[in-house]
Amino acid sequence: MKIVLIVLAVVVGLVLAVEVGLRLLFGFGNPLIYIADEQIGYLLAPNQRTRRFGNLIEINQYSMRSPKITETRPESTLRVLLLGDSIANGGWWTDQAETLSAMMTQQLQSSIDGKTFKQIEVLNASANSWCPRNELAYLKQFGTFDAQVVVLLINTDDLFGTAPTSIPVGRDRNYPKQKPPLALVEAFSRYLLKPPPVPEMKAVNAESGDRVGFNLKAIQEIQTIAEQKGARFLLAMTPLKRELGELGSRDYELKARVRLIDLTQNQHIAYIDFLPIFNSKEQPENLYRDHIHLSPQGNQLVNEEIGRSLSQLKMQN
Repeated sequence: MKIVLIVLAVVVGLVLAVEVGLRLLFGFGNPLIYIADEQIGYLLAPNQRTRRFGNLIEINQYSMRSPKITETRPESTLRVLLLGDSIANGGWWTDQAETLSAMMTQQLQSSIDGKTFKQIEVLNASANSWCPRNELAYLKQFGTFDAQVVVLLINTDDLFGTAPTSIPVGRDRNYPKQKPPLALVEAFSRYLLKPPPVPEMKAVNAESGDRVGFNLKAIQEIQTIAEQKGARFLLAMTPLKRELGELGSRDYELKARVRLIDLTQNQHIAYIDFLPIFNSKEQPENLYRDHIHLSPQGNQLVNEEIGRSLSQLKMQN
C-alpha cells in the first residue's frame, strides 16, 4: 500500500510539474478566445492578455491587438487604424512590442512633426484569416475611431477570401471559444490528436460567384467609409512567398492583381505593392517565416515602406 501511495504521489507530482511547465514556458491552458459575430464572422474576444511561447499578446476592449484606447482620438494625437489579417496581427509567434502596429508607432514617432502631434497611436484591428469583407464588417460595426489614416494591409490570398462566417468558432481548434480545463488538455489536443473536420466549412470554401470582385468592392467601401470620416486611406498588399522570383504569380493571381491595380487607379487609392519591393532584395525568402507570414526582417521592411508613405501624407490634428 505504501508503495502504491508513493507511486501515485510521484505520478501526481510529475503531472503537476508538466502542467506548470506547459503554462509558464509555452502559455498552454490560456489561449486567445474568439467570439462569433453575425456580420464580421468572428473576432478576438475583448480584454485578453496571455503569453504564448514567451510572446506577450494583449487584446483591448475593441478586440484589437493594441493597448486600451479611448473611442475618440485624444487631442494632439495622430491615430492610424490598421486593418488586416494574421500578418498585421502577428499571431502567437510575435511579441506585442514587435507587431507591425508597434513598429509603425515607433517609426511615426521619429518621422512625424512633433509640433503637430504629441502622441502616436496605431490601432491594430486584425484577426487570423480575415479578408477585406471581414475588415469592412468590423469597420461598419466599430467605425474608424476618429483616425486620420486607415491602412488596409492584405496579402494576395485575401483577394480570394470567402464571405465572413462564425462556423469555426468553438469547432476549429485555432478558434477556441473557451479556455481548456488544463494546459495538458490543450497541448494533447493540439499536437497529438487529429483535428476533427468542420463539414460546414466545405460550403463556405466553395463559395460561388466573383470572389475577387466581392473583395475589391469591400476595399472600395472601406475607402469610402474612411474618406467619409475624414481619414486618408492607404492600401498595401504583401505577396505569397511562392510569388517571388522567376516563377512569379499564377495566372489567376495575375488577373486579380490587374483588377486590383485598376481599382486603385480608378478610385485614386494610395497603394503599396510589396511584390516588386520584396523581389528587389538579394534574398527575399528571408523576409518570410513560412509561405505567407513575415519574419522580423519582413515586418521591418513593411513597416518602413508604410511609414514612409504615411509620412508623406498631409495629416491634420
